[in-house]
Amino acid sequence: MARFTTSDGLKLYYTDEGKGLPILCLAGLTRTTADFDYVTPHLAGCRLIKMDYRGRGQSDFDPDWKNYTLPVECRDVTELLDHIGLEKVAILGTSRGGLNAMGLAMGANQRLLGVALNDVGPVIEAAGIETIKDYIGRNPAAKTHVEAAAAMARAFPEFKNVPDSRWLEEARKHYTEGPDGLQITYDKHLREAVLAAGEQMMPDLWPFFEALAGLPLALIWGRNSNLLSADTVMEMQIRRPDMHLATVPDRGHIPFLDEPTAVATLRRWIGDMQ
Repeated sequence: MARFTTSDGLKLYYTDEGKGLPILCLAGLTRTTADFDYVTPHLAGCRLIKMDYRGRGQSDFDPDWKNYTLPVECRDVTELLDHIGLEKVAILGTSRGGLNAMGLAMGANQRLLGVALNDVGPVIEAAGIETIKDYIGRNPAAKTHVEAAAAMARAFPEFKNVPDSRWLEEARKHYTEGPDGLQITYDKHLREAVLAAGEQMMPDLWPFFEALAGLPLALIWGRNSNLLSADTVMEMQIRRPDMHLATVPDRGHIPFLDEPTAVATLRRWIGDMQ
């Protein structure tokens, strides 16, 4: 297990495996490096670096929840790159990870080789935000992974043709099972940070998207997503006609990334950087 110490003293967990094109995998808001377990076998020949944000997974929880912000997470990313001695890296960003990638494009563009966004763009739909607010920071009612898997299948009807075994994998990735039931794998105070951010006016993120100009770009879009709309995807494609786009059927927010169309698009994106 590898960890590095941030400039404000937290120890953050990361993995660094493989050789070839360096790709930094940045997870979703409440998720961990496990987000990328499904796609990892399909990215052989690349060096995959994965990190748990502060307050998630095996990283230290921050004593001040006000630090659970995109700017602080971007700072943590650049400090990780400095720690492992990487001047430039490609980023595969899932949801919040994609927002961080756009933030880095704006503030540290010289560190990027390319960006792949997993079901996120410059406009975040209100329905998706409300869904996040509904569950974030709360342990599930289910008491076992099996119960949680069944609940997930019912709660996400926008995901179709997903076998029960995949939902069980998801439950095991995102909850720990103990004598008192299931526990979330992140700091519950992340809820306060998200709610506080929601009280502020959302900045215009299109300039952050425009900061990706000149970088190889890909977008994986769950066709049934409640966070990324068809209109936003269309506008992204208009502004970046060279963007590789995977429209993943039967998936909401977020695709698992091992769907055939997602894998094919990621391989084309990687090819642009080799």
